[in-house]
Amino acid sequence: MRNSCVAHRGWSGRAPENTLAAIQMAIDEPDVEWVELDVQLSKDNIPVVIHDYKLRRTTNGRGEVKSFTAAELSALDAGSWFSPMFKDEGVPLLSQVLELASGRIKLNIELKTDGIRYPKLEDHVIKLVQDYGLEDCVVLTSFHAGTLFNANKLTGGSIRTGLILDGWRNTLPLELKQLGTEFLSIEHGRLNSSRMELLKQSGIQVMAWTPNDERTIRKLISIDPDLMICTNYPDRWQKAMVQIGVR
Repeated sequence: MRNSCVAHRGWSGRAPENTLAAIQMAIDEPDVEWVELDVQLSKDNIPVVIHDYKLRRTTNGRGEVKSFTAAELSALDAGSWFSPMFKDEGVPLLSQVLELASGRIKLNIELKTDGIRYPKLEDHVIKLVQDYGLEDCVVLTSFHAGTLFNANKLTGGSIRTGLILDGWRNTLPLELKQLGTEFLSIEHGRLNSSRMELLKQSGIQVMAWTPNDERTIRKLISIDPDLMICTNYPDRWQKAMVQIGVR
């Protein structure tokens, strides 16, 4: 399918982000090929799925994710902030997501680390992905190049990695090659046809984040059929694809 749809933090326009409910909604939509999600480590070094380093915005907890065990995080209410109907949603374990996604959808797993916080995050995530046999269905992404370099070293390239960037520089293809990655997750406003062409010529798969209105999605679709679209609203991606006449 052209312009693959990636559900950002699950179908986060319809359900609380990074919850099993949001991920299940994405899985249930046949047109959605990927789910993007964020992973950190609990106090007991278990990979958990949540975006912010602090709990306050998306749960009824207070403090930092790393200060709580996985069991304590799972017991939090991570849904009521979005809607009362999701009050039973906790902070998921990555293992739960891998179980849910296996054979159903591909995963873009963002490693939420700066290299200092969670220095062994990639080790724990890679082990889980390997345990579930999902090496071919996953890309590990991060803003932190050193984390990606280490992940590539750990796996010998058996799990794809990708750099996340909110910016542009013409040296990107060379940088990505040196890093051993062929995937770029980039803020959508940084892309145009010539930049996309430069990346494609270097064999780099590109994902644009996070366009959430149909007009912007249509504009991105018109840049290149291989550009992946990461959005909170897969239904708006569907409408944009119809409007531009490619579905």
